[in-house]
Amino acid sequence: MNIYLAKASKPLCSINSIAMSFNRYKNDGLGNLGSGAGKGGGGGGSIREAGGAMGEREAANEEEYFYIQQRQQVDKIKKDIEFRKAEIEKNFDEINKAKVELDKITKKP
Repeated sequence: MNIYLAKASKPLCSINSIAMSFNRYKNDGLGNLGSGAGKGGGGGGSIREAGGAMGEREAANEEEYFYIQQRQQVDKIKKDIEFRKAEIEKNFDEINKAKVELDKITKKP
């Protein structure tokens, strides 16, 4: 299955990851997410409280939303890190140029 996931497209990978995440909660002995109030599904709106397939789908949609949100935050942090690395490199270049200029000025007879 890992080989299949590695070759699959990104949307399919995210759906499979969400399904695996959902199955983790499904087998915890407390009941399924979205299985209804008092059955381990908890309150979370009228659809989730009612339970059944719609409640499970609502729980899966919620898990998917937070998964996508987390991925977006991670991507934003990675872009910020790359930007900061580029700024650091630029600053090092400016420092080296200033050192060269300083050496030229101080070495004059």
